[in-house]
Amino acid sequence: MTSELERTAAIARDLIRIDTTNWGEGKSRGETEAAHYVESALQQLGLTPQLFESEPDRVSVVARVPGRDRSKPALVVHGHLDVVPADPENWSVDPFGGEVRDGSLWGRGAVDMKNMDAMMLTSLSDVIEQQGAPERDLVIAYFADEEAGGILGAHHVVDTHPEVFAGATAAISEVGGYSITLGDRRAYLLQTGEKALMWVKLTARGTAAHGSHVIKDNAVTKIAGAVARIGSEEWPVRLSDTTTAMVAEVARFLGVDPVATGPDEVALATGSAARFIHAALHTTTNPTVLTAGYKHNVIPDQATALVDIRCLPGDEDTVLARVRELAGDDVEITMTHRDVGLEQDFGGPLVDAVRDVLERHDPGAPVLPYLLSGGTDNKALSRLGIAGYGFVPLQLPAGVDFPAMFHGVDERVPLESLAFGRRVLGDLFATY
Repeated sequence: MTSELERTAAIARDLIRIDTTNWGEGKSRGETEAAHYVESALQQLGLTPQLFESEPDRVSVVARVPGRDRSKPALVVHGHLDVVPADPENWSVDPFGGEVRDGSLWGRGAVDMKNMDAMMLTSLSDVIEQQGAPERDLVIAYFADEEAGGILGAHHVVDTHPEVFAGATAAISEVGGYSITLGDRRAYLLQTGEKALMWVKLTARGTAAHGSHVIKDNAVTKIAGAVARIGSEEWPVRLSDTTTAMVAEVARFLGVDPVATGPDEVALATGSAARFIHAALHTTTNPTVLTAGYKHNVIPDQATALVDIRCLPGDEDTVLARVRELAGDDVEITMTHRDVGLEQDFGGPLVDAVRDVLERHDPGAPVLPYLLSGGTDNKALSRLGIAGYGFVPLQLPAGVDFPAMFHGVDERVPLESLAFGRRVLGDLFATY
């Protein structure tokens, strides 16, 4: 008989083996096969999932689970089915092999976020089997295209079928709920906000010529200068309500004075978690793609670059103005995708429920708020007034550099962490 742990891990493994790579800019392997997989699993639970295809092979799945108390607002629980690319040459395992090794499940999507996709199914199955229904209505959603901004996934469903989220006031999804080790104590990070997102394209134009000529009007030189200036900009600390609370809570946990120590030092003291926490304190403007030329001895007349900009909600226009200044007059800037930042209260019924359920499963471990430096499909749901939080509960061994797993090489998740997440999510569904 298949064990509880094996069921969650097996589903995650199956999903990892379905290659749903999303390169962005419309290039993707698509989510159809993975969507049919979760559709079938939801049907086996007696549910009636709906499929929404924004473009050929770009499929999202949504199912409503009636709760025992339908007077309570519904909770959206969502994951995404797509993953970022993985170069097999850089991995020590097949990134789409779903290999179990050293007590962990390895593969692209193991933490971002086919782990949660699997935990959603098994925890929901537990609740239905044990008590017939969750406490309140759940809207279970598996979105396409999150890794390219969700235009063909969450945004599409919100724009075209908002009725599937009727009655929902809150949502939980990725990049929160995992444990960190501070000193010799464990704590959990609840994602209560996320930065605003701006993806821009830089374009420099110049004179096409032979590579041996003296050409000052060189598009490659222009784009290189702009990229260097933008990528090297040292953005100062900027605190919002969420990051102020985050620094204060971490400092209190560490027993230091946040004012005397300083926000950067408090963030860096969190060890591997600093990869997320420190980035939340600063605007980031990271060049990610350069494109220019086609032959060694030909100076091209155009060069382009892509820059990923993340900043606090409300800072978008100020940051964009500075990026334009850094780019220079000879470089055009085009916005390819822009989305809102989010900040939610670190309080209220859902946050209280999260605290309570984690206390039951890991007594004495506090829950700390944090602002995600990246973004999630909660951005799309916010347009319907749904407050989004990051809560994928994973109890992690000390020393695990979990943030490095996101979009990283040799992505993996401990099997015991999957089992823990299943238990915690099931408890939350049963009691909240």
